Amino acid sequence: MGKGLLCRGLPATVFVIVLFVTGCSGKKDSSGAVHLKLANVTSDSAVLAGDEFKRIAEAEAEGTLVIDHFPKNQLGNDLPAVEGAIVGDIDIAVSSTSSISELYRDLYLFDAPFLFLTSEDAYKRLDGPAGKKILEGLASIGLKGLTQWENGFRNFTNNKIPVRLPGDVKGMKVRTMSNDVHLAAWQAFGANPTPMAFNELFTALQQGTVDAEENPLGIIDSNNFQSIQRFVSLTQHVYTPYIMVMNLEKYNSLTDVQKRAIDKAVAESTVFQRKKSQELEKNTLEKFTKEGVTVIELTPDEKAAWQNIVAGSNIFDLVKKKLDHPEYVDEILK
Repeated sequence: MGKGLLCRGLPATVFVIVLFVTGCSGKKDSSGAVHLKLANVTSDSAVLAGDEFKRIAEAEAEGTLVIDHFPKNQLGNDLPAVEGAIVGDIDIAVSSTSSISELYRDLYLFDAPFLFLTSEDAYKRLDGPAGKKILEGLASIGLKGLTQWENGFRNFTNNKIPVRLPGDVKGMKVRTMSNDVHLAAWQAFGANPTPMAFNELFTALQQGTVDAEENPLGIIDSNNFQSIQRFVSLTQHVYTPYIMVMNLEKYNSLTDVQKRAIDKAVAESTVFQRKKSQELEKNTLEKFTKEGVTVIELTPDEKAAWQNIVAGSNIFDLVKKKLDHPEYVDEILK
């Protein structure tokens, strides 16, 4: 639904209900301040960073901006939120890159397994030339690429065995996103990847419809998957960023003071979020252990077994075929 459909042409009673729930994007209040809707994800680090972004942007904008923060997918999951930002129903959205790669194909880069081996390496690359080019390219779909927060390394959970090696997942039904690169990777590992909507996952794990899932620790914890998955294996097979985007037309319509406020809030909330993500991951692992979950930390040789399968398959070639700029793969890998 476009902004025009939300804010024009509706019966008065329906309009009031819609406005109460979501507001009209970019609407000014009685003081003249511009309200910007921020649709945020479920991870605690992102929720806290959203609050920090709001605090800084409002303070720096000298009373001319109000950030209406909607965390924990209140305005929809990743893809609907970003689609809302494209058409202007939402001003700013945070999403996992994997959820929106079909909208902007260069984001398939971040689905490549073992592209990054440490968080520090990921930060360096995300903030480097390739990462900046990817953010700039979002203008092609009507978005201002703001920054890339940390979603984190994806890890493997299941309720059957302590998984250490690819052979351990042979035949397991592993919930994945509907993403060609993820599907190819898990097929190469010998599993049976099963695409499924995220909001169906908890029930599917509970009922045994799928055997396992893979997500960053923050997502596992914030959705309480550890309550129904006894084993968490730190495979760290994919590093997934959160990407923060803004409706390009809305950003361009802001005053210079408001733009500087947004830019400063973006920079400082990124530093804050990444640091908080690292702290929370450490706390999460301690929490899992206290709750009786078995956390499996892979040895270098065990992790190499997964990496060797990726290196021996055509997964990086598949990623390159997906990208509009396949040279980004080589730029990151070098």
